[in-house]
Amino acid sequence: MKNKGCLSAGTIGIALLVIVAIAFFWGKNGYNNFVAKEAIVDNKWSNVETVYQKRANLIPNLERTVKAYSKFEQETLTKVIEARSKATSINIDPTNMTEQDLAKFQAAQGELSGALSRLMAVVESYPNLKADQQYINFQSEYIAIENSIRSETVYYNEAVRDYNTSIKQFPSNIIANFTNFKEKPSFKAAAGAEKAPDVFSE
Repeated sequence: MKNKGCLSAGTIGIALLVIVAIAFFWGKNGYNNFVAKEAIVDNKWSNVETVYQKRANLIPNLERTVKAYSKFEQETLTKVIEARSKATSINIDPTNMTEQDLAKFQAAQGELSGALSRLMAVVESYPNLKADQQYINFQSEYIAIENSIRSETVYYNEAVRDYNTSIKQFPSNIIANFTNFKEKPSFKAAAGAEKAPDVFSE
């Protein structure tokens, strides 16, 4: 009877150790999974920032090209330059980004997109400027970068969706709550965002 009691206690002890080991490895794997998914989100955000920066880097050349045409509407160009300055002044920490941070970033980038679209619509009235090789080069680079922006924001949103789903699903959400993994914000589609920019004529 005594041996049976000892055996029972030993069995319980082993069972507890097994449960603790399973919980440990489950928790470790879950945590590492969150870390990996968060790293992917951060990487995709870096790609988003890179393509937006490439677009901003085009504007000084555009400014020099447009300024060569003295009759061009200065106010339109000034609005592009001001919008660029505002867009490039917003710095976001991807590890601690909020919905408000991303909304502010997206609004500033949208303001720059609008200013560029208005400028390029005005250029249509200036045949010589429209035919300028520097401007033609700008057109080509701009279209490529806008396509990259759309692609990279989609990739970022996909990574965010995957990460957010993983930290909210039960029982993984238990680990997320204890280890302080928070939801990441995603880009919100603007009206007409599904369409490519139609700012150039043939």
